[in-house]
Amino acid sequence: MSVTTEKVSIKGGEFIVRETKAQEVFIPEEFTEEQKMMAQACQDFIDTEINPNVEVIDGMKDPDIVPNIFKKAGELGLLGISVPESYNGLGMSFNTGMLIADIIGAAGSFSTTYGAHTGIGTLPILYYGTEEQKQKYVSKLATGEWAACYCLTEPDAGSDANSGKTKAVLSEDGTHYKITGQKMWISNAGFADVFIVFAKIEDDKNLTAFIVEKGFGGITMNDEEKKLGIKGSSTRQVFFNDCEVPVENMLSDRENGFKIAVNILNIGRIKLGAGVLGGCRTVISQATNYANERKQFGTPIASFGAIKHKLAEMAIRTYVTESLDYRAGQNIEDKIDDLVASGMDDAQAKLKGVEQFAIECAIGKIHSSEVLDYVVDQGLQVYGGMGYSADAPMERAYRDARIARIYEGTNEINRMLMVGMLLKRAMKGELDIYGPAMDVSKELTSVPSFATIDKSVLFNGEKEVIKNLKKVFLMVGGKAAMALQDRIEDEQEVMMNLADILIEIYAAESAMLRTEKLISMRGEEACADYIAMTQVYMATAVDRINAAAKEAIASFTKGDEQKVMLMGLKRFTKMDLVDTRTLRRQIADTLIKEGKYAYYFG
Repeated sequence: MSVTTEKVSIKGGEFIVRETKAQEVFIPEEFTEEQKMMAQACQDFIDTEINPNVEVIDGMKDPDIVPNIFKKAGELGLLGISVPESYNGLGMSFNTGMLIADIIGAAGSFSTTYGAHTGIGTLPILYYGTEEQKQKYVSKLATGEWAACYCLTEPDAGSDANSGKTKAVLSEDGTHYKITGQKMWISNAGFADVFIVFAKIEDDKNLTAFIVEKGFGGITMNDEEKKLGIKGSSTRQVFFNDCEVPVENMLSDRENGFKIAVNILNIGRIKLGAGVLGGCRTVISQATNYANERKQFGTPIASFGAIKHKLAEMAIRTYVTESLDYRAGQNIEDKIDDLVASGMDDAQAKLKGVEQFAIECAIGKIHSSEVLDYVVDQGLQVYGGMGYSADAPMERAYRDARIARIYEGTNEINRMLMVGMLLKRAMKGELDIYGPAMDVSKELTSVPSFATIDKSVLFNGEKEVIKNLKKVFLMVGGKAAMALQDRIEDEQEVMMNLADILIEIYAAESAMLRTEKLISMRGEEACADYIAMTQVYMATAVDRINAAAKEAIASFTKGDEQKVMLMGLKRFTKMDLVDTRTLRRQIADTLIKEGKYAYYFG
């Protein structure tokens, strides 16, 4: 049965104050045959070019292997998925780009090489460059003729990127800038032809961006960094020593660099969210196969309840992550389409579309990277002592995964950014948060409703839970904003608590909506495992929200006010007990039977 997605114009962050219907969200099972064919071509590329060469890539024993594989990816069109055809790209949709990032996520170190080039290396020029700059550079970047890197971070400017000290000085004849400074942690630097460089002109407050060719001269580098993971990706410090850059290579306007950096990182965050999924599925499949083959006490360890718990939970969290990433990706794509239809330039529409859903981008980055960490950790544990050996696949997966919580902005920074953005949008009147928050505040002192919910209808109970969890955020966030006022952004622990509540609500709701839509397509019986995954995640999300809310409430309330809020929290996190053990075993049995992650939509 074919089910389409209703096109409903929504705002970023609005999910916290509105009820979303299943038919409004996109689910990955709705990808077209063309999109699935592109995903398969990407998987074939990994199987042919990456997997047989993993040891060589990670050992960096052959300096030409990664650049050569990179060029082959360009020949297949994988570097230009979302680049317009006029610049040698394939001109495919935003969510298709998400899908390819998802598949390439199983490529280990090469996924960093790929992401740095197609994202932060190419997009600043595509979205902010002049037509001449796009024709000159993007056309070569989309085909892999040239490789790109992104030079923002400095030794004293990481999360506070705008404090960078790299300088750009205009020549006396006004024909070029001389750039001098040091950049670090630059992915692809070792073989890049084009550098997106951020520097300050004179005493400017904000950065300016420049397109710098390696051939301009004045560029030197340290040796490759010795890293914990992603060892097969090039990472170097880059030094600019009076590097002469033509004035026409300024990217966008003077002092617009910080805005470019922020907006490109928003795209990087949601793409990174999708970019962990291929790795998650691979690790789950490897761990399941190992559990089937490894025998202890005369029986496969897959038959043990503790192992089943791990396999099932790995699958549940991956399923939830798929649900929220592609929901957000389609929301962005729909917004882009709306803006283009209204007459906005395509590049500007893409920037505005992503900016509108910056909160969801941050949620995707955080949730996905932390799920990947969980999956590789549990995968290694399933392997036991063998998992700690470099001869088994878990050791590399474990090390490679750790970077995902750091780049594209640390998860801590992203947590604070998302809550800060939500509060600012509320203050500007862009989102009506305070009205619903006041309604919840009044509800705390009113007589509870004893209306019964018909739980014989699937997900009626869960929908009521989601509705109440949103009240938890509005109650705690509203009271925190009132109590702390201008100091709230300095109370980082409270901001992190609020972010955790927000993330879990979006994740649980996304999984429920995906499952509900799947049922409308396939029927309830065929979706038994999907229902089980949704119910288990919902039960655990409620507990995590309760814990985060309690911690926040304790930090800024006292006395009767605190008691009232705790009573409200108890009311809003009430949920029928779920037999998670039985449901997890059901899911694990499917994985064990299939010998892989059994819920892939491709």
